[in-house]
Amino acid sequence: MLNLDIPGYPPLKLCHLVLDYNGTLAVDGRPVAAIGQLLTRLSADLDIHVVTADTFGKVREGLTDVPCTVSILPAGDQDQAKLDYINRLGSTQTVCMGNGRNDRLMLKAAALGVAVILEEGAAAETLLAADVVCRIIVDALELLLQPLRLAATLRS
Repeated sequence: MLNLDIPGYPPLKLCHLVLDYNGTLAVDGRPVAAIGQLLTRLSADLDIHVVTADTFGKVREGLTDVPCTVSILPAGDQDQAKLDYINRLGSTQTVCMGNGRNDRLMLKAAALGVAVILEEGAAAETLLAADVVCRIIVDALELLLQPLRLAATLRS
């Protein structure tokens, strides 16, 4: 569990990290450098889940050595499927990261939603649903490893 106290923000008691894959952890199906290391470090405190449409068919190959649960969603209503997934885990104990329009509902419902902008960009609706926006996934994951960065952004 990861406990974060941010002045003026509800206390965060996080157990789960739910991530999109393409556009969030990967570019064109290939994981961003250092992702494996960062996710492995975070797995000491959080259960890691990757929930994806797997557009390029490379998620399992890309996360071979990463301690995580991979869930590949069928086509159709993926935004609702991602929301249902985090609700089953407990949205109040979940941090979510994504970039696509199909990530917006889970980012909004999560205790902490982080939008990421890689090469494919991010949907405007998703940016508006997020608590924090990061330009790269490494920065987003490091927010959880360096929580004073989150405090600097979210405090009132």
